[in-house]
Amino acid sequence: MKDLTQGSITRALVAMAVPIAIGMLFQTLYLLVDLYFVARLGDAAIAGVSSAGTAGFVILALTQMLGVGTVALVSHAVGRKDQAEANLVFNQSVLLSAICGVLTLVAGFVAGGAYVRSIAADPDVVAAGIAYLYWYTPGLALQFALVAMGSALRGTGIVRPTMMVQMLTVILNTLLAPVLISGWGTHHPLGAAGAGLASSVSIAVGVVFLWVYFVRLEHYVGLDPQQWRPHPALIRRILNVGLPAGGEFLMLFVILAVIYWVIRGFGPAAQAGFGVGGRVMQGLFLPVMALAFAVTPVAGQNFGARRYERVRETFRQATALSSALMLALTLLCQWRSEWFIEVFTRQPDAVEVGATYLRVIAWNFLATGLIFSCSGMFQALGNTWPSLASSGARLLTFVLPAVLLSTLPHFTLMQVWYLSVASVTLQALTSLALLRREFRRRLVASPEPPGAAASAAVPVTSSLEG
Repeated sequence: MKDLTQGSITRALVAMAVPIAIGMLFQTLYLLVDLYFVARLGDAAIAGVSSAGTAGFVILALTQMLGVGTVALVSHAVGRKDQAEANLVFNQSVLLSAICGVLTLVAGFVAGGAYVRSIAADPDVVAAGIAYLYWYTPGLALQFALVAMGSALRGTGIVRPTMMVQMLTVILNTLLAPVLISGWGTHHPLGAAGAGLASSVSIAVGVVFLWVYFVRLEHYVGLDPQQWRPHPALIRRILNVGLPAGGEFLMLFVILAVIYWVIRGFGPAAQAGFGVGGRVMQGLFLPVMALAFAVTPVAGQNFGARRYERVRETFRQATALSSALMLALTLLCQWRSEWFIEVFTRQPDAVEVGATYLRVIAWNFLATGLIFSCSGMFQALGNTWPSLASSGARLLTFVLPAVLLSTLPHFTLMQVWYLSVASVTLQALTSLALLRREFRRRLVASPEPPGAAASAAVPVTSSLEG
């Protein structure tokens, strides 16, 4: 465990954000490695894998539900120095991860094909998307176990073990992808199906390694089968914090699915260009997303310890850092956005769509950074419903106008991109207003508890702490 209620907030944010960013970078490389080899199969394969990959946002929403609730409650317990509560939260999270994993397997194999057919542009795209999704479904199911364990560690201020496991899975995926997708060494290429299989195998290995870490090395929170019996009251607390966060990602999934649906008339090249541009944008956002992930345990522990000025300072520091990073990324995308797209495809139509998308969407990077910081703070405060409300504002102001625009005779892709910029800006303003209200309501001036300074004794650490 690492005590985040003492010392420099900026140093704590950066110290956590760096390994989180490295882990997320490797996680993005996970996607980009698959995309690199799938791109060699043509636009239909790219569009199929990208389209089917949007189903991953449903899983991301559910893992976010689990992870956010776990981080928030564990960090609050750590701030109060309540190790027993932190352990119980973790083990109930493990129980929920098993339930969600089983449901994912059932849903993926039963409904995956119908979903891909509903959004893909043509039969070749459908075939590639279904093949990829079926083989990727086991990996999606195992994501819940990774998130439960990684979130508990993050709540205690430890992030290095998760980073190391993420690096391991990406290295393994990089080795398997050319073999399974392109048939290197075997002369039996599996195409899009190979991309899904490589990911599933790699994730399974990662789950095993992180499980071994908990069994052998972690001492503050640990696996305890006796605590896997359902505790309904605690599960409700986890879900009360996590469900709105999961709802945010479901809304993002709806937005992405709508984009694929409204641009399907422009053909596979348009879907491929948007798919590559979206993956690149995710990669560019990594440093800022890592900061937002660091905000939750830092502010969460201080909220649990009732050190409210440090909670406010965490938001100020995170906002300043994220704004500087997003400004640099905006300028980079305005200068040479096509460089990022050409790494993955040389098809002129796909490059044009992807580069134009990045250039326009870059204008809302600053707003996106504010949204990330606000989201991390809502999670730290243990109330993510305001964050869901701001995402709802974006959903309403994007989806309905996008569908209406798609029915007009002179509908263009640029209209979709600019509409997205406007809706994200509105979401950022809504988030800031709601966070100010939460600060007034929940950070009520209160003296620090007696002995707060004394509680800053030497923190308990685990052998791979980071």
